Amino acid sequence: MELQNQLKALAEKIGQLKDKIDTEESTKHAFVLPFINLLGYDTFNPLEVVPEFTADIGLKKGEKVDYAIFQNGQPILIIECKNWKEKLNAHNSQLFRYFHTTKTRFALLTNGVEYRFYTDLEATNKMDERPFFEFDITQLKESAVHEIAKFHKSKFDIEKIVDNASSLKYTKEIKKVIAEELLSPSYHFVKLFAGKVYAGRLTEKVMTEFTDLVGKAFLQTISEKVNDRLNAALNKESEKQLEEVQEPEMISKIITTEEELEGYRIVVAILRRKLPIERIVHRDTQSYFGILLDNNNRKPLCRLYLGSSTKYLALIDENKQEIRKPLQTIDDIYQFEKNLLKTVDYYESKSNMVTN
Repeated sequence: MELQNQLKALAEKIGQLKDKIDTEESTKHAFVLPFINLLGYDTFNPLEVVPEFTADIGLKKGEKVDYAIFQNGQPILIIECKNWKEKLNAHNSQLFRYFHTTKTRFALLTNGVEYRFYTDLEATNKMDERPFFEFDITQLKESAVHEIAKFHKSKFDIEKIVDNASSLKYTKEIKKVIAEELLSPSYHFVKLFAGKVYAGRLTEKVMTEFTDLVGKAFLQTISEKVNDRLNAALNKESEKQLEEVQEPEMISKIITTEEELEGYRIVVAILRRKLPIERIVHRDTQSYFGILLDNNNRKPLCRLYLGSSTKYLALIDENKQEIRKPLQTIDDIYQFEKNLLKTVDYYESKSNMVTN
């Protein structure tokens, strides 16, 4: 996460400064060197980051690459820089010449905005023509940050990067081919699918027809897959939300009336001579208004049924069974003071027996 934030900050800096940067040297100092610093290398240490690294080519002496990053006395990455305004396509041949004269396995071509990483997958010590990893720092994706982190000084492992480079490179190339085929299906691509579903001869007219059909079929398949994924995600989220709101919805159907609260206050007034008020707790349900000892369902003190025309106070006997007493008014609860106090005595005696 720290590297991602640092790269984001550098991208913002590039966006602010690039219109004021005119030269290759300015690009190096403003964009490239900060990137090298983010990878954990000390750009002020000439034993770690070597500027103008000599890469003599045969009889041609004095050839220099802009930077070389060293680890344990050996170059691990050579870097060729260009002005941020320049396109990189015309410059990989220069880096190609430098690559085989050094012992490095990795080369980077950059203009401070675009970064292209190369290695030697196809022939040992011969730089591949196409990069295995490339990105635009102003349009970074999370997957790119993950790959950049592998070049950090603290994580750098040649074998791991090389092993992963093959997968990165060819996956990228395959995706590019797929995108091109979807945009404009080639003859061989169309023939592959037409031959599997069409029994007749693949004439020019048939191929023209299937070129359109194959393109449509692929786009529809992709669209359906995306919709299936979206629907699955939405259904999963809906189920999650339903689970989250199910209990609150049930609770929301319970309406505690002022009459029930008044009954609770009367019960508290009766029992507070034997109990602290905080031990007398009410809990409303859809069926009745319960009053509990210590907020414990196994210790009901009484229950109020006040929702219908006939109102009851339910006393609790020693077997936890209800004994319903009709109420004309809520004040009639006072008539059952002895019964309520007896219930408290029962629970307290049971508690003392357990303690002893």
